[in-house]
Amino acid sequence: MEVIKEAKGVEVDELAERVFLKAIEIVGGLKELVEFRNLTWLPSLAKASYAIVYREESGLTAEEIAEKLGMSKQSVRNILSADPEEVKKLIKGEEREISEHKAGGLAKLAYIKLKERGELERTTSMTDEMLEELGILWAGVVLHKIKGLDFPVRKEDLRDPLKGILIRGKPVEELLEKLPEEIKTPAELLHLLKEASEDS
Repeated sequence: MEVIKEAKGVEVDELAERVFLKAIEIVGGLKELVEFRNLTWLPSLAKASYAIVYREESGLTAEEIAEKLGMSKQSVRNILSADPEEVKKLIKGEEREISEHKAGGLAKLAYIKLKERGELERTTSMTDEMLEELGILWAGVVLHKIKGLDFPVRKEDLRDPLKGILIRGKPVEELLEKLPEEIKTPAELLHLLKEASEDS
């Protein structure tokens, strides 16, 4: 993956993954998500995690982030202007749906928590938990497996890193057949895999 900048020794891709995982922890963790929530918003949360890291760690503008993530400028602005305080109802379980704006607020809150003392190590340990739940939280697993790949990437180069992953009960190898030959960003990959799994 293209290395944009490193922040205090942490690669942008790695930090975006950690923000994503921390956000999941904030809303109750894997068990809560599986039992009570709709998982279709996870790709939005992944995009929001990248957007927040690009802004906070790399200092990119909304326009630059939109170009890198393959999103509209307005969508990125919505994420970046989100108020972390607005996700309290979501955290308390009073709301079930996560809009683009709420995903941005949740990613911001996760980023803030990661910056607090001791949070980075704790969040990293969640990766192992997620790997045990391959069929449940596929977006986090995909992000973990593609870490270090250079984007844009050919779909052929995704076969080995993603081998064996199930997305909504479907083998990723089957879903990759439906993707274009080249994928521009990790966010686009998650979006395309989600769409492919719904069309199957």
